[in-house]
Amino acid sequence: MSIVVENISRRFGGFTALDRVSLETKPGEFLALLGPSGSGKTTLLRTIAGLDFADEGHVLFDGQDMTGTPAAERRIGFVFQNYALFRHMTVADNIAFGLTVRKRRDRPAKAVIAAKVAELLELIQLPQLGDRYPAQLSGGQRQRVALARALAIEPQLLLLDEPFGALDAQVRKDLRGWLRRIHDETGLTSIFVTHDQEEALEIADRIVVMRGGVIEQVGTPREVQAEPATAFVSSFIGETNCLPVTRASGSAMVVQGLAVLPDTSRGEGAGELHIRPHDVELAAPGAPDALTVTVVTSRPIGRSRRITVAMAGLAEPLTFDLPVDASAATGDVLNLRPTHYRIFAKI
Repeated sequence: MSIVVENISRRFGGFTALDRVSLETKPGEFLALLGPSGSGKTTLLRTIAGLDFADEGHVLFDGQDMTGTPAAERRIGFVFQNYALFRHMTVADNIAFGLTVRKRRDRPAKAVIAAKVAELLELIQLPQLGDRYPAQLSGGQRQRVALARALAIEPQLLLLDEPFGALDAQVRKDLRGWLRRIHDETGLTSIFVTHDQEEALEIADRIVVMRGGVIEQVGTPREVQAEPATAFVSSFIGETNCLPVTRASGSAMVVQGLAVLPDTSRGEGAGELHIRPHDVELAAPGAPDALTVTVVTSRPIGRSRRITVAMAGLAEPLTFDLPVDASAATGDVLNLRPTHYRIFAKI
């Protein structure tokens, strides 16, 4: 199923949670809404689900306007961070709940419900735990049950709001790979809210980066990492070094002329140079397009050598990665040429 969000705005008193947000998903896509707290990602998810309603704009499912349709009529599976399982019900009864509460004319037979529950217990790899209660399960197991309950109603769309937020790091890592496999097996369109960029980069087909109620960029994990559309995306996704530049006539002068780099955007005035730690190479002394720096710390990390360096005119140190066998001891003066970088206007 495809989802189209058209110019959605949502305000709470004087606070604008969403400001004319537009977005479109592809059928069967796994989309991640990523951003810091307060960016509007959960409000957008709840608006798509029908758990909240926009002040302006429209939500369409496969071209059908669902803007005023209640959540119960949207055939959506929703998974919450806190599991929201019924403690007095067994695992099997929790999974079956959405089917057993249907109106009599729409309710499947008990045998059909039992078969569906057994199928889902196999899918979430907990086939022997149907008779247990939520209190008898680990956090990761509870979240799997919550997902099975969402899938039991055979939803058109799966929405997940920080589903792993309450779990420890190793369990999160294990479950996100499992979630991606479930998504691929079911073929559902899925929208996933997270503030964890590693999580979004690992499992999403595309990432929607949000800040302050607006969308900063929509792209594949590679695109938002390698070709960030804004300075915020560049700083928020992965590590980056930020240096002040002066832009003029297709060039960017770094820190009072200590280096001059081509500026393909041909902007004018004050700007910011963003360089990922791994996007540099050693250059000869005096190279005009290289940064002259002094090594403050140097240590091997896997196949790279991580160095922090000081640069004249900058108060904060910079961090770069060189080949592990590079000669870069504390106190050495190096010339580092950026091999890939982005320049943004200073805001």
